[in-house]
Amino acid sequence: MILKADYEAKTVYEIDYNKLKETGIKVIAFDLDSTVMKSKSGEFSKETLSLFENLKNDFTLLIISNNHNIEYISKAANQIDFPVIAPAKKPSTSVSKEFLKEHNIKPEEMVMVGDRPLTDILFGKLLGCKTILVDSISWQEEKPIVRFARKLERLVNI
Repeated sequence: MILKADYEAKTVYEIDYNKLKETGIKVIAFDLDSTVMKSKSGEFSKETLSLFENLKNDFTLLIISNNHNIEYISKAANQIDFPVIAPAKKPSTSVSKEFLKEHNIKPEEMVMVGDRPLTDILFGKLLGCKTILVDSISWQEEKPIVRFARKLERLVNI
């Protein structure tokens, strides 16, 4: 069940962060596009920025993104005060493992939150951390074909 997340939530706003803290999670790594930022928007919502502010009291935060557009990543990074690892090449763990080692972050104390089983969840499983699968932060605005593709991807429980 390497593609099956440890937990699921509708969006990042519905995750039980207190439960994560109680289970020893110290680091939350978020995927960027469609997880904490509307895809291709380059802007965090006020609600997301507020969530980050609240979480920083109890957790170390990271963004781990496959996005390779340097301008886009810089724009996102300039809105927050915690690291953005990009391009991460998920599900490969090599780029992130190096960062985690440099910052003394243990995968077993981390959770990966993302909207894609084939990249985010597989990455977390390969890394050895807990995983949370969420729906797109802007699921209401997605085209039907994108929604269909997401449903297909989630049918795979290997």
